[in-house]
Amino acid sequence: MTTEITPHPVPAPAPASNGRRRRALLGVLALVVAGIAGWGGWYLLHGRWHVDTDDAYVQGNVVDVVPQTGGTVVAIAAEEGDRVEAGQVLVQLDADDARVAYDQAVADLAASVRQVRGFFSAVDAGQAERRAREIAVRQAREDVRRREDLVASGAISGEELAHARELLASAEAALAGAEGDLARSRALVDAVTLREHPQVAAAAARVRQAWLDLQRTKIVAPVSGHVAQRHVQLGQRVSAGTALATVVPLEQVWVEANFKETQLADMRLGQPVRLHADLYGGDVEYTGRVVSLGMGTGGAFSLLPAQNASGNWIKIVQRVPVRIELDPASLAEHPLRLGLSMHVDVDVHDASGPVLAAPRAEAAPHLSTAAYGGQLEAVDAVIADIIERNLPPAHG
Repeated sequence: MTTEITPHPVPAPAPASNGRRRRALLGVLALVVAGIAGWGGWYLLHGRWHVDTDDAYVQGNVVDVVPQTGGTVVAIAAEEGDRVEAGQVLVQLDADDARVAYDQAVADLAASVRQVRGFFSAVDAGQAERRAREIAVRQAREDVRRREDLVASGAISGEELAHARELLASAEAALAGAEGDLARSRALVDAVTLREHPQVAAAAARVRQAWLDLQRTKIVAPVSGHVAQRHVQLGQRVSAGTALATVVPLEQVWVEANFKETQLADMRLGQPVRLHADLYGGDVEYTGRVVSLGMGTGGAFSLLPAQNASGNWIKIVQRVPVRIELDPASLAEHPLRLGLSMHVDVDVHDASGPVLAAPRAEAAPHLSTAAYGGQLEAVDAVIADIIERNLPPAHG
């Protein structure tokens, strides 16, 4: 009997794909580890010292151009987008009514000066009248005294003495009347010069007001900037306080960044900020600093604040506006417009600064304008000339 020997099977070699898979997995693992290590290094050295947000927009002062008096628009000197300087005339109103009122005020001032001249003349006349009445009283007293001596000697009758005494009483009454008239005249001019007299001062004030109304028919730009939102049209009848246009000083814009409340723990005033505008992209970088942290969340100051104490409550992370002042040099090189989107990165490494601003000492105002100043300078010379022309020729 023949016995068959079965050979043992030889194992097949492992496919080469298993090695490649293993190497790929090891490579992926290495990349993940390297990524985690890189992220950890970035966070430790940089990330934990920075907070950023894309919820940030350019804000600025929007200054209304409003008339200070009413009238009809007869000229418009600036269009939207035009650059204007503070004090530049933007809109002209019809000035005819204001000019008539000014002329009337000038005439009233001249009449007041002449009337007050009459008050001063009445004092001089009253003094002369009193002196004349005093002389008459002295003469009447002398006549009475002489007649009393003559009556004693029988040279004249008692009737003539009585008549002299009546004349003395009449002279004394006339003197009292003259002194009363003089006192009334003096009361109108006591302790004042003609120029300081209340009646002249009131008339001068009406001239100033009429002059202001005439000057204010020229509506000027309150600040330097660019015109936006022009609403006014030719022939439109406007009243004082009506918004005709706005002027935006683009060199004074800032950024309002709305950070989550969880990002504010280390944020302080004065911390440096880097910013990028969607308008220019990442190639243009702005620098700035934190100048104020909002006094409340956006919801706290909304028209209808959330009523968290009623009904079902769901926690929502709130945002707080942070004001960032931009570097003027970078802003001048790359101007921004209101409302543009910004990316903001705040360096919070130095958290030693204050959270709230310190009390502000007496200083110059944050914003001011001289566009309306000097309107009364010319009218004072006009008033002085009107008064001078209505004084008597010999007046000093």
